[in-house]
Amino acid sequence: MTRFVTKLAAATAAVALASVPGLASAQTTQAVDEKTGPVSFANVASVRIGNPGSLITETQRSPLTPGQSKLSPDRTVVPRDDGEKNTFGDKWAVNLGRFGAQSPFPPGIASRDHNVLAALQQTTVPTAVAESNYALLDNGRGGAKPADNTVLVIEGAKSAVDCSSPAKTTSSTSVGKIWVRDETGTLKPSGASGVDVKGLKLGPPSVIKNENIGKDETTSDLTVSRVTAFDQLIRQDGWRNGDVTAVAGWKVDIVTHVRDDAGKDLREARTTLVLGGVSCSIPKNFVAKPAGGTGPGAAPEQPAVPGTVPAGGIPPQSADSTRTVVGLGLLGGGIVIGAAAMLLFRRRKPVPVREK
Repeated sequence: MTRFVTKLAAATAAVALASVPGLASAQTTQAVDEKTGPVSFANVASVRIGNPGSLITETQRSPLTPGQSKLSPDRTVVPRDDGEKNTFGDKWAVNLGRFGAQSPFPPGIASRDHNVLAALQQTTVPTAVAESNYALLDNGRGGAKPADNTVLVIEGAKSAVDCSSPAKTTSSTSVGKIWVRDETGTLKPSGASGVDVKGLKLGPPSVIKNENIGKDETTSDLTVSRVTAFDQLIRQDGWRNGDVTAVAGWKVDIVTHVRDDAGKDLREARTTLVLGGVSCSIPKNFVAKPAGGTGPGAAPEQPAVPGTVPAGGIPPQSADSTRTVVGLGLLGGGIVIGAAAMLLFRRRKPVPVREK
């Protein structure tokens, strides 16, 4: 199944630059190669339901000139709308840190905005970071409050990558606490390095028509681990690697054993989530430019230039037992801050993209 992504390409507007004070340096900024040059990517949350069905939220890509692309704080939950629910299912939800009057998190965890960005430094070194709190809710539990349905919390999650040179790349994935609902129904801390839980009271992300699920008999096996390889990321073809690549993020693998009230096995549902997936890549002959900027990918004298491409979902073609449905996620969906303040996005013919 193919999907179509409208490719973003930035070109400087010489007339506009000449008329804006303080932008003379942007005219001499040389862009990195779009296909082989240094690049970074950042994604707040993506999901694979079955194989190869997936839902990919907005992915940030570093600009071609020094600057950064940051995910809008308006993305607070997955799935966000009916289109994404058709792909992800209507039982599960992932809160991305910000919440309203009712919190899906344990007491003491405050509402916060995520920080998800991909940057090209002034030295042309690509970096990326994803910081957030995550809560996985099973609304099939039927709890009165969001927190009653939360089965997993990754508190203070941060993943970051830096590709300074072919001989020096760094990646880190850290967390404050990982909370899991135990067999007694209590949400409690379960470590900070990873989790492997069997028999978790967690139903499937979606149900099949006329399926008679036994809530007390259905359980899931859940594993939380660090992303250590590029192929573990859930991504579009446009999210590329290079000769040298660093990756980071949290991977959540869930195998749900769906049973009826008598304990008879009905089916097995497999789901993988990647939370805070980031990567950076450089060619083998990459040499960073001399330092001299004022911050990480920053050009503070230039204003932000909005460049937004929404994510979405493709409705299921069928409702079979494997729930293999393909979703749609697009590169972009953030705020692009670049060295050339007046960027023009040229419209190109959409190119087909195959899901990984």
